[in-house]
Formats: sequence, C-alpha cells, structure tokens
Amino acid sequence: MHEMSIAAAVVDQVSRAAAEHGARGVTAVRLDVGELAGVVPAALDFCWELACEGTALAGSVLSATTVTARARCVPCAVEWAPGLPPDLGCPGCGGGRVELLTGRELQIRGVDWADGPPGPGPGPTGEA
Repeated sequence: MHEMSIAAAVVDQVSRAAAEHGARGVTAVRLDVGELAGVVPAALDFCWELACEGTALAGSVLSATTVTARARCVPCAVEWAPGLPPDLGCPGCGGGRVELLTGRELQIRGVDWADGPPGPGPGPTGEA
C-alpha cells in the first residue's frame, strides 16, 4: 500500500509550505490524481488521517479529483480515453505509437490555510 507514502509526502510538502507562509494549520488539501497513477482513492483517504497526526494538517480534509486519462496517436493525432486497463492501440489507425497526455498526475491542486481566507485561494505552489 504505497498510498501511505504518498499521503506522508503530501503532508510533508504542505507542512513545509504552511510553515513558510506562517499558517497555523491547514483545513483542506485538494489533489489531482490521474486514473493511471496507480493510486487507490479509498486507500489514500484511509491513510490521510494517520499521515496528518501531529502535524499542521491534523483534522484537515483531503479532496482527491480523478483526472481521466487521454492518449494521442503520434502518427495520426487521434485522441481518446484509453480507460482501465488502458487500451493504447489507436482507434483511428490501429497504430501503437502513443503519447499519454493525462492520467498519470499526482498534483497538489490547492490548500486552505486554517487562518487564511476560505475557498480556493492560492496553495503552496499556487493554483494551477
């Protein structure tokens, strides 16, 4: 279950950002998780509370948004959703030279500081 190490890495990164911004705590963290990233959302939710214990993120809410995978055929430029398990054969020409455009993300989308304004304000690295 690598979700615990993912949760710990996110908590560590957000904790450092909270300290840099002088925030007393964090109420929410938003993540983008690609559907091909190999992350089980339920397992990540389960690990979140444990990873946050004793940190500025204790009691925070994790909100993970799944990013649908998109692929593009290099020779013919057809784009499609490869699904799960991924079908990486081009539906246009049948070719196998494929570029994965989205679906492998694991990105912190935003953070709500406990002492900051509510809503989608800037996160530790800014909103994307």
